Amino acid sequence: MNDSAKLGDLRAENARLIALLEAHRIDWKAPPDLVQIKPIIRESDPSDPSDPSDPSDLSPDEKVALFMRLFRGRSDVYPVRWESKKTGKSGYSPVCLNEWRVGVCDKPRIKCSDCSNRLLRSLTDVIIYEHLAGKHTIGVYPLLSDDTCHFLAVDFDEADWREDARAFMQSCSELGVPAALEVSRSGNGAHAWIFFTSTVLARDARKLGTAIISHTCARTRQLKLASYDRLFPNQDTMPKGGFGNLIALPLQKKPREQGFSEFVDDQFVPYADQWGYLASVRPMSREDMDCAILLATGNSHPLDVAFIAEEDQKEPWKRSPLILKKLPGKMPKSLKVTLANMVYFEKSKLPPPLANRLIRLAAFQNPEFYKAQAMRLPVWDEPRVIGCADNYPKHIALPRGCLSTAQELLRDNGIRCNLIDERVDGEHFNFQFLGTLRNDQEAAVVEMLKYDIGTLCAPTAFGKTVV
Repeated sequence: MNDSAKLGDLRAENARLIALLEAHRIDWKAPPDLVQIKPIIRESDPSDPSDPSDPSDLSPDEKVALFMRLFRGRSDVYPVRWESKKTGKSGYSPVCLNEWRVGVCDKPRIKCSDCSNRLLRSLTDVIIYEHLAGKHTIGVYPLLSDDTCHFLAVDFDEADWREDARAFMQSCSELGVPAALEVSRSGNGAHAWIFFTSTVLARDARKLGTAIISHTCARTRQLKLASYDRLFPNQDTMPKGGFGNLIALPLQKKPREQGFSEFVDDQFVPYADQWGYLASVRPMSREDMDCAILLATGNSHPLDVAFIAEEDQKEPWKRSPLILKKLPGKMPKSLKVTLANMVYFEKSKLPPPLANRLIRLAAFQNPEFYKAQAMRLPVWDEPRVIGCADNYPKHIALPRGCLSTAQELLRDNGIRCNLIDERVDGEHFNFQFLGTLRNDQEAAVVEMLKYDIGTLCAPTAFGKTVV
């Protein structure tokens, strides 16, 4: 190991220790240039064959080798893109050497996943070369059979994908995460790629992506909660009989001719030397990943969702109490809150950290996602987080049950809540109840009448409808 590499390792260790101190709110003194953790860029090492000293003059074989080193997924199978000439539909399917062979392939009568004659084709350097040359378009399955991965990718495909991707990359820079941004093959989205020096658990890689998204929402831009479902790999564990989700590989020749499927800078301008840029991208070590997660979360859960319980906590039947932290940045002295069918907050008065926290008060983990994942079932159609807040053009609306928690949040941050009650009383009718309540039902009614908002929780056959 040369001196520059040793220096880089020392800086990485120093950054990790700084993050630990800050996470535990321990004061420390350091030179100004070490206060903000930055990505560690080591100088080129000519003795390392995977780190060419002149990346702009790579041979075709070296380009393929570089590509396969970075975009590593399953090598025993790969998906290829297809497009129907009749319907115009397109998609990706695993490549099978027996596909459409007479007497062997029984499509569409038998699904490929149920076919005993299925013979999957392995990924080779020739196939990668043909992808780059434009002969076909292939993807990769990031999740390996042992539930690990070599990279993490984040997909941005909403209407504001440019702003979302730029905010995410800004967070990566702040957290010292070396990420590469690629405009997708359609030109209407982007992928942020984070590579690792060695395989890491998919769960840990996804925790990193989740932490960066939460960091972005809290400080820069409010990304949609669905962003947590746009991570590759999409699962912590391999689903039974499947390969996990796939992502299209970049740098295919045909979209590149239109300026798509290329890596870009923060202004979305493609780098002139794509291969030189890729050769300069440094994979992230496990130690740096742990440091970034800790720095982003402050030792809290990466999802940053209210009423959350750790998936792996020792006592899952005990719900962790909601911790309302004092939010960073300047907060308004007062806030107008309208109570109607929901609780409304004016967007123009909400700093990003406050807007983010309010939205997350009405969000929780989807138990069906974790139930399916624990059973190794596909989770592509199960959102990881369920959000109950509504995002209107000028207002953020929360369910009325969140009012007291929202008021507590405002109070903890020194914000006066100007509550305006615009609920509709409705029409009054005179009805007479002819039934007779049991003692326990009578007690429930007396208790319920003390509150405007609440939930009656009682066992089956209690008579909740009557109450």
